[in-house]
This record gives sequence, C-alpha cells and structure tokens, in this order.
Amino acid sequence: MIRVVLADDQVLVRAGFRALLDAQDDIEVVGEAGDGEQAVRLATEHTPDVVLMDIRMPGTDGLAATRQISADGHLAGVRVVILTTFELDEYVFEAIRSGASGFLVKDTEPDELVQAVRVVAGGDALLSPSVTRRLIGEFAARAKEPQDVGGLHELTDREQEVLALVADGLSNHEIARRLYVSPATAKTHVSRAMIKLRARDRAQLVVIAYESGLVRPGWRA
Repeated sequence: MIRVVLADDQVLVRAGFRALLDAQDDIEVVGEAGDGEQAVRLATEHTPDVVLMDIRMPGTDGLAATRQISADGHLAGVRVVILTTFELDEYVFEAIRSGASGFLVKDTEPDELVQAVRVVAGGDALLSPSVTRRLIGEFAARAKEPQDVGGLHELTDREQEVLALVADGLSNHEIARRLYVSPATAKTHVSRAMIKLRARDRAQLVVIAYESGLVRPGWRA
C-alpha cells in the first residue's frame, strides 16, 4: 500500500486529492497538513511513501518543509512531490535542489496524478524531457559558475555519459537504446551514479549534472 500525506492550505484541494487517491486500491492518504510545519510533523509520524507538498503555504512554506524532510536521515524513504499552480514556478527548481522528486501542476488530470504518486513511490522522479529542459535549464542558467560536486570524479566515463542523459530527461529504456545496452545495464549505471553522488533520486541527479557543469543549460543529448 502506498501511503501519502497531503500538504496544502486549501481544504477543498486536499479534499479533492484525498477522494481521488483513497479511491485507489493501492493508495492510502494517512494525513493532511495545512502548512509546512504540520507536513514535517506528519512525515515524521507516519513516514509515508509520498508527500504531495504545496509550495505556497502560511508559516513554514513547502520549500522549507521539503528541506527539513530531505535533511532528516530517518525520512530517507519519503519522497516529496511539489504541487504548484504554474509549471515554471521558480521555486520548483529550488525545491528539487532541496530534495523534492519532481512536481505536479495542480490542474493535472486525475489519472496522471494517481500515476505520478505510483511512479514516485516506486523510486523514479517526475521530470519529463520537456520539463527538464524548460525548468531545470531555465533556472540553472541563473546559477553561478559550476560547483565542485563531491563524488563526480568517482564516476566512470560511462556513468558520466549516463548522468548527462538523465539530465536530458531520458528514461532507463531510452538511455539503453541510445547507448546500445540493456535497460538493466542502464539502470545499474544510474544507480551507481546515485550512490557515488549521494543523490536521493533522478531529480537530484539532474540538478547535480547542471550545477557541476557536466551539462549546460540549452544542452541536448
């Protein structure tokens, strides 16, 4: 059973999401929060698989709450998905940098929302190629000079190549086709890169790829 916490200051929004998710046989909403502080408390109490987190909330906002959850080693298995009204919300990039596994626009189709929860609970990130290029590329362009990222030098040439393809939004199957390897091999390379770079998931790999200068904004695989 996938366990979910909803964090949004709008009661009607939470009620709609709860009704949709609780109607699924494999998903259970275990808590609702009206602000970031409550979201962190519920995450600590229930250790859910996924937290659907609104960015703009009174008091402790979703960005600060995401940082707190991501920094807590006891919550390493909790995946945060940012909810936003605008697809190019600049805070979304900061949230992903802080540990979120991706984002959803609030007017996402119901079926897509349910599938997104399942995808993130399974360990993947919500970063499609178009979103990766527009969102990450746009805001990474405003970043400072490339940063020295610990662990990057430990990657093999093939792992760096795979990291660049992840940054372009390619799935394991797409990476496999590009490199003429099996999907299992591609997944192994991605997993090794995550371990060496101490990344929570693929979303963190994308941020690392840009911030380290391995790939540049506007780059295409």
